[in-house]
Amino acid sequence: MSAASTTAAAGFRLRAIPGLAGPAPVIVSVTILAVVVIAAVIAPLITTFTPDQVDLAATLRPPGTAGHLLGTDSTGRDIFSRVVFGARVSLVPPLLVTALASAIGITLGVVCGWFGGMVDAGLSRVVDFLFAFPGLLVAMLAVALFGRGLTAPTVGLIVAFAPYVARLARNLVIQEKSRPYVEAYRQQGFGNHTIAFAKVLPNIAPTLLAQCALGFGYALVDLAALSYLGLGVQPPTADWGVMVAEGQDALVQGVAFPVLFPCIAVLLVVVAVNIVGDHLGDKLSGRVAA
Repeated sequence: MSAASTTAAAGFRLRAIPGLAGPAPVIVSVTILAVVVIAAVIAPLITTFTPDQVDLAATLRPPGTAGHLLGTDSTGRDIFSRVVFGARVSLVPPLLVTALASAIGITLGVVCGWFGGMVDAGLSRVVDFLFAFPGLLVAMLAVALFGRGLTAPTVGLIVAFAPYVARLARNLVIQEKSRPYVEAYRQQGFGNHTIAFAKVLPNIAPTLLAQCALGFGYALVDLAALSYLGLGVQPPTADWGVMVAEGQDALVQGVAFPVLFPCIAVLLVVVAVNIVGDHLGDKLSGRVAA
């Protein structure tokens, strides 16, 4: 391959999607996410079998057999149907965790960083206390208090993830409020709340966006882990974590695909979200050329 061709390949860009033009990995990641979301929305239209349809005469069929695109599990349920329908259960709670934890964390962080003093000291102590508990532990504690299912671990992860966003937002606001444009807004008569939330917050949003993408990945993996442990989504509901747990027996028998495909789904979504989030954060902050 010539040097010119190598340079052209390294600098590959696609402009088809406004605001998301970027290197090939970004385009691939956007495509993966789009396919997963669209498949989850139109799941009944693209699946031949229902996700809970048991067929004991067709257990552990390999991919491509008898209309089963990804094969069947140990009870004869179609793996493709369960992966597609499982996307609905596996993606919505992490999105909720990310949205609410970000909203709470950004609000607390901006208030602490902007006003300082006793407000900062008090709220920072609360955030520091919450930092002592890993997100998965908080979610498990919520399950112990309120029972298994999606609600308790989702609330637990919101409480656990909000401090990370709050700490980042606080540090960014402290750095940003010393810049000359902030004083210029004060001289123009803008109030503290207006400057903090309407002027400063948009400038730190790109970095926060990257953190939110990372948080989504952690939430997805943690909720899948809880479902795998039997603390989150309960069988026979289609969920990627539940599918991994149910596929263990087949794995012991040397049949890997009931576990492999939900694991691949989790991996692809987490990596794709992180790549897109990082790229958007860099582009919005001006570190990537338009």
